[in-house]
Amino acid sequence: MSTAKVAITMNEDLLRRLDSLVRSRLFENRSRAIQEAVSEKIARLERGRLARECAKLDPAFEQAMAEEGMSAEVAEWPEY
Repeated sequence: MSTAKVAITMNEDLLRRLDSLVRSRLFENRSRAIQEAVSEKIARLERGRLARECAKLDPAFEQAMAEEGMSAEVAEWPEY
């Protein structure tokens, strides 16, 4: 995967905390730490968006849609 260089600004306390994590070898460098933090944040936001969209669904309607036509198909299913 290709990468791009970006410049960021952060407060000094946050930078000290980040550097502490790098010194303790939790991350190999600042870039890796920031990359992982941004990736995790984006994943959480996407999961939250999916949950919000799912909450809009009507469970009874979705169940009816899932079962639609199944009664006719059940007779065609093989017996085990």
